Amino acid sequence: MLTRSFFAPLLVLLLLSVSNANSVQDTGCSLKSSTQKIVFVLDNYGARGDGKHDDTQALARAWNAACSSSRPAVLLVPKGKTYLLKAITLSGPCKSNIVFKVKGSLIAPSSMSAWSENDRRRWIFLQRVTGLTVNGGGTINGNGEMWWKNSCKTNKVLPCKEAPTALSFHLCNSLKVDNLKIVNSQQMHVSVQDCSNVHLARLTITAPGTSPNTDGIHITHSKYVQVRDCLIRTGDDCVSIENGTHNLHVTRVVCGPGHGISIGSLGDHESRAEVSRIYIDTVRLYGTTNGARIKTWQGGSGYAKDIVFQNMIMDNVQNPIIIDQNYCDSAKPCTKNQKSAVEVRNVVFKNIRGTTISRDAINLSCSKDLPCSGIALENIDLNLEGGKGGTESTCQNARWKKFGNVVPLPCKGKK
Repeated sequence: MLTRSFFAPLLVLLLLSVSNANSVQDTGCSLKSSTQKIVFVLDNYGARGDGKHDDTQALARAWNAACSSSRPAVLLVPKGKTYLLKAITLSGPCKSNIVFKVKGSLIAPSSMSAWSENDRRRWIFLQRVTGLTVNGGGTINGNGEMWWKNSCKTNKVLPCKEAPTALSFHLCNSLKVDNLKIVNSQQMHVSVQDCSNVHLARLTITAPGTSPNTDGIHITHSKYVQVRDCLIRTGDDCVSIENGTHNLHVTRVVCGPGHGISIGSLGDHESRAEVSRIYIDTVRLYGTTNGARIKTWQGGSGYAKDIVFQNMIMDNVQNPIIIDQNYCDSAKPCTKNQKSAVEVRNVVFKNIRGTTISRDAINLSCSKDLPCSGIALENIDLNLEGGKGGTESTCQNARWKKFGNVVPLPCKGKK
């Protein structure tokens, strides 16, 4: 039988090896065993981390080193420091998986002149990377106040121009983004485009409620995406779901202020849009403009189908349930009375309750030429904020069915 004295030295050696491994990761030494990740510390590539000097090229060098590693790599942004970054593109493919661990802060320049007129849409842009993880509990700060002041939605006399998205992912597969704070983006905070197998979790996304076009999470042309356990407070959609999105699950999200959870807008400029298998579950909305929303332009084509909004609590929401096939953005001209439309079908609104500041709590405004079909309303209880009277509903060209108790009565009893 092996005695306790046999195990004691072995335990000491094991503890020492774990301690040494942790200390190596903290210092950024790249000498690792074959089973450990190689750590590339941003400071070792010329970054100052004082929030004043430009650390863009240092991050580019650190990324290139990590991306070239034949072993799994960690690109570490140290805690307690702030790194000033201009627009940067971090590209793959990489030789192995990368963890981009942001423990400190990444901050954008305050001046709009740091961006060229030719490319104002991006700040931190990651593309063509497989097996990427971005985490660490740090902060990504878009420093967007100057952009908001110069937006055409804030100042109507200014021309409408693009503004940067804080954190963009393009053509990334097996992507994980977890435990980050993304604040004050110039425009959208997180964009996922042309990606597959994506997990976004434990993100805190904040900007003033008056900041224009600052969507929290924007998803387009992507499939098999999961969003969970996020707190989103912005001036636009908390989650915007655009063309080409399929198999999206959003769960345990708190939203507000902002414009709510929106599918669309779809079909602008007479384009074709395809969105399907969208599941929005367990969401709480505070003081948002909209709750569960689908919006499409006249003149578009394609479909938005097989959509579920369920287990939602509305608190002081202006438009809790809305389908709008006649959507129009005030910043763009609208062509009225077109016969084509994006088809909206098989949509479930289930277990939705709370309060609204609008008497019209359910609004189904659908196309005369292509009515919404397969709309199910089940166990809905929406009341005016402060008990100021009963709520109502409005329907145009919507084919719906009612299940369980629904307040307000759908469409005043008309189908």
